[in-house]
Amino acid sequence: MSSPPPGAARDGAVEDLRATVGLQIQDEPLLRAIAGGLADVETMLRDVVKSDVPAVHDAALHLVEAGGKRFRPLFTLLSAQFGPKQGEQVLIAAAAVELVHLATLYHDDVMDEATMRRGAESVNSRWDNTVAILTGDYLFAHASRLVADLGTDAARIIAETFGELVSGQMRETVGPGPGDDPVEHYLTVIAQKTGSLIATSGRFGGMMSGAAEEHVQALRRFGDIIGAAFQISDDVIDIASPSVELGKAQGTDLREGVRTLPMLYALADPGTDPRLVELLAGPITDDDLVAEALELLRRSSGLERARATLSDYASRARAELASLPASPARDACESVADYLVARTF
Repeated sequence: MSSPPPGAARDGAVEDLRATVGLQIQDEPLLRAIAGGLADVETMLRDVVKSDVPAVHDAALHLVEAGGKRFRPLFTLLSAQFGPKQGEQVLIAAAAVELVHLATLYHDDVMDEATMRRGAESVNSRWDNTVAILTGDYLFAHASRLVADLGTDAARIIAETFGELVSGQMRETVGPGPGDDPVEHYLTVIAQKTGSLIATSGRFGGMMSGAAEEHVQALRRFGDIIGAAFQISDDVIDIASPSVELGKAQGTDLREGVRTLPMLYALADPGTDPRLVELLAGPITDDDLVAEALELLRRSSGLERARATLSDYASRARAELASLPASPARDACESVADYLVARTF
C-alpha cells in the first residue's frame, strides 16, 4: 500500500472518519498509511466507474463524488494491518467493497423513493428509477470485475455477500411471517443488509494482506457484529438526539413508517402507553404527532432495551478483537465499538 506524504485532503479524510465513525488512531505511521490508502481508493473508484457512455459515466460518478463515511474501505485497510503484505490487492479489495455499498444505495433510493442522498439529489430523482437501477447494476458489475483479479476464493466470498445483501432486503420488504418474532426478524435483516458487507471488508483486508486464518475470521466476525451495531446505534439516535445534533429532521423512521429496534421493543412491552402503540401503527406525517411519538418513545422501555442490545453487540465485537495481536490497528477498531455506544447518550 502506498504511503505518500499526508496532505490536507488525506488528513481531512481521517478527521471526517473520526467525526462520523468515532475512529481514533493515535499512531502516526498508521494514520498516514490509512490516509494514504483511502486517497488511493478514492482515485481507484473514480477510474473504475468511467464509461464512454456519458449517461452511465455521470450517474455512476454522482454518488462517488458525494463522498460518505467510506467505513468499508477503511475497515479493509485497517484489517490489512494484521498481515505482512500491504500491496495493491488490499486497495483493490477496499475499492470493491465500497462499489458494492454504493450500488446498494442506488437500489435503496429507488425502493425508498428517496430524493436526497449524502446531501445531493439522488440519481432516481435527478434522472429516473431506470437509470438508478442500471447504474447500481453497473457498479455491481465493476465490483465483481475487481474481485475477480483477487482470486477464486475472493470471487466466491463476494458472490455469497451479494446473496446476503439481497436476502436481507427481501426479508425487510416482505416483513416477518406469522409466528415470527419481529425483533429477531429485524436483527437478522440488519445482519444481512449491513453486517455482511462489513464482515467481508474485514475478511478481505486480512486475506489480501496474508494475515493468519484465525485473525481473518476474527476480523470477519467483528465486522459482522459492528455492522449491525451501526444500524442499532442509528436507530437510537434517530429518536434520542435533537435535530441540531443529527443534522437532519428527527424521527425520520417514524415519518417513513419504518419500525426500528426501539419501536419493536416498545410494541413488545405490554406496559407501553396505548397512545404510542396507536401512533406506531403507520407513517406519521404531521410534525406535532412526530414530536409526540418521539417523546413517548424516549419514556418507553424500548429505547433503553435498544441501548442495552447495542451495548451487548459492542461487547461481543470487543471480544472478537481480543484474539488479535495488540496493535494500534486493534486499538482503532476498538475505538469504533466504544463510539457506537457513547454516541447514543
